[in-house]
Amino acid sequence: MAADNAAKEADLQTNSSTVKRPLYEGSTQYKSWRYSPEQLEQIRTSLNVAAVSVIRNTFEADEPGSSEDVLFLNANEEQLLVKLYITKIPQLCGHFRFPEEVEATAISYLKRFYLKNTVMDWHPKNVMLTTLFLATKTTNNPISLESYTSNIPKTSSSDVLDLEFLVSQSLNFEFAVWHAHRALWGIWLDLQSLPDVPEDLRPQDVYDIAIKHVRASRFTDAELIYTPSQIALASLALTSPVLAERWADSKAVAGAAQPFSATLDPTLGSIKYIITQMGHPPDVEAVREVDRRLKLCKNPEKVPGSKAYLARQVAEQQRAEEKRNKKAEDVRRAVTEGGDPFGSELNEDEKAKQLAELDDDD
Repeated sequence: MAADNAAKEADLQTNSSTVKRPLYEGSTQYKSWRYSPEQLEQIRTSLNVAAVSVIRNTFEADEPGSSEDVLFLNANEEQLLVKLYITKIPQLCGHFRFPEEVEATAISYLKRFYLKNTVMDWHPKNVMLTTLFLATKTTNNPISLESYTSNIPKTSSSDVLDLEFLVSQSLNFEFAVWHAHRALWGIWLDLQSLPDVPEDLRPQDVYDIAIKHVRASRFTDAELIYTPSQIALASLALTSPVLAERWADSKAVAGAAQPFSATLDPTLGSIKYIITQMGHPPDVEAVREVDRRLKLCKNPEKVPGSKAYLARQVAEQQRAEEKRNKKAEDVRRAVTEGGDPFGSELNEDEKAKQLAELDDDD
């Protein structure tokens, strides 16, 4: 009995070691940027509450009672403004003729940035310009900063460069993004070789419509909740349920209790709902009202020329000066108390010993 159990355990270990782990599961996107809808809501609400508290205190420190009449943005209103600037990225990509990889990557960066920051600290306009410029570099489609900014009205080089490190830091320097449009292309190529999918079932316009659904999904939180392949399959299912079902069933494990497509139905249904109900630009008038209010509740520490901004600059300069003085004092102490800060010179015996070791190595 013990021998049988040991054999079974060995078989299980062998099977588990031979099962290939999907490449996506080794990505930073899988490990760091996947959430449930509830987690996303909690993160955004916490960020918003913390920002409102800090800004309110800043207002009060500058002028007591000044925050009482300020109507701060809530988390949903912040997202509405971010969504508007997400819609600007495809327009700019069309102007510069950037490939779809740049567009999708820049949108992902913008969404991820606002999971660590709030629009009351950093307005989405300049963040959007920075994420797009950063995406051109990380996807190997570079453009010079001068060419980039000169083609965007009222934009200077500093508008982009001043935020580039902050954006990179907010992304945890994790620049690789896995996209649904690439997954959709892979599914489409698979369909060309499936024996039960004749050519008349897969006309080119099916792919063309499905890719439009993928692009619509970028206006939503879908990529923060679901995998690229799930979004791609849901986009295909919105266009041709038959093709989506046959592709899914072709990936089923032999001996499965039910077709793979049936297992996926609840997930695909949720994604299709998100795409069809939320995958569109926001109401412009509603966003204008949010932007108008943002001007009144923006963090004054981030507004150049304000009292809070100038006070923060002075405090930062003082901290930098103290740091420099401490470093100079450490060097002075090392020289006066411990001799040469670069170390003592070797005596003749030590030099000879090291030279001999070098000769032995040769």
